Amino acid sequence: MAGKVDLHTHTYFSDGALSPRELVLRAHEVGISVLSITDHDNIAGIEPAADVAKDFGIEVIPGVELSSTLGTKDIHILGYMFDPDNKQLRDTLEFLKKERFIRAERIVRKLNNLDLPLDFDIVLERAGHGAVGRPHIAAAMLDEGLTNDYAEAFEQYIGDSGPAYEPKYKISPEDAVDIIANAGGVSTVAHPGWYVSEQDLSYLIRAGIDGIEVVHPAHDQSRVRYYRGIASTYFLLESGGSDFHGGKRNDYQNFGTFGVTRDVVDAMKRRLFIQ
Repeated sequence: MAGKVDLHTHTYFSDGALSPRELVLRAHEVGISVLSITDHDNIAGIEPAADVAKDFGIEVIPGVELSSTLGTKDIHILGYMFDPDNKQLRDTLEFLKKERFIRAERIVRKLNNLDLPLDFDIVLERAGHGAVGRPHIAAAMLDEGLTNDYAEAFEQYIGDSGPAYEPKYKISPEDAVDIIANAGGVSTVAHPGWYVSEQDLSYLIRAGIDGIEVVHPAHDQSRVRYYRGIASTYFLLESGGSDFHGGKRNDYQNFGTFGVTRDVVDAMKRRLFIQ
């Protein structure tokens, strides 16, 4: 079981359930030796995870999952091996955090106008350490008995076509790629099997994306072969992981099951001339 690599995980600094320490301890339990925390628009979990990981011989790779927009579609860009102290990166993440807060306030106000008495403070409590977002609003709605389940909150109220939807601040995929590159890192398109068409992927390659997330719980073996073939054809890096969140998502079985090999990490380091 030793030597596993998971390059896609989340903590309570975005929409995950576990603290960085808890995530590292669980990684040790399932035999993960290289771990990247890729919280949404947030890098606060990296340093505390790395501090704990030293005691277990686990390498923590700086990671982040940036939300970008292509047309009307959300495109998530994973960044790796960047400098967490890069000023442009930190300024961008701080700005996005503020924009998330403003958006969440507006969504809750719309819900209140729909006679759904959700208190914004409850949403903030649900977000905890993380940058507040729609998942926290949906979870708060469920906790308060304002919806029958998590999915219904999106389908009937806060999803893209819902009456309480509020558009978010948009950055382009090119912006996301540039931000990561300027911080000294590499970028890959996250879980393309969910929503990225061939046309979108072609656009992202032209935009300078460094790689593709080949392995993901949403990708069956045919998808893995397909994306691996594209990566090979266009000399792109591969990435992969469990997209682990924990908590009510109940995806614990994925952690330690979906991942890549050390060769993938070595290829990223070679691309960046890291010894």
